[in-house]
Amino acid sequence: MKNCPKCNRTYSDPDLNFCLEDGELLMTMSSDPFQRPYADDPPPTVIMDQARITNPVSWSNQAQPPMQWQPQQLASVPSSPNQTLGIVSLILGVSSVTVGWCCWIGVLLGPAAIVTGVIGLSQIKNDPRTYGGKGLAIAGIIAGILYLILAALLFIVSMLGSAFN
Repeated sequence: MKNCPKCNRTYSDPDLNFCLEDGELLMTMSSDPFQRPYADDPPPTVIMDQARITNPVSWSNQAQPPMQWQPQQLASVPSSPNQTLGIVSLILGVSSVTVGWCCWIGVLLGPAAIVTGVIGLSQIKNDPRTYGGKGLAIAGIIAGILYLILAALLFIVSMLGSAFN
């Protein structure tokens, strides 16, 4: 026999689990008057001992647990700083010193090396996390200045040589 605790209707069908009137869960009636009124009632709650401590202070010397994996955002984080202007400055400076003597093309390459190097250094100073290549930019500036000094000396020597002839 099953009984509805809400409307106290009794059902004899053992396969029926819910009351047909109000949908309440049916409880099996106990035949012993000294037992609980419904056999389906849960047992009383048992109070257990205090929770055990799982991280005592003495464990602090041991290795820490591994960090939880977190996805990386590869699209927004550049892999290395942008060194483009430093590289361009170095290439222009070295080109002015080595091949700049042919047709005096170094007259254009030397100042270009200096300008790109200075722009690169200013970008590095303003945003060092995004821009890099400080050494490259400095080397390009030095090579450009070296070419201009050598070209000026060569020009002066050629003028002095033509004046004494």
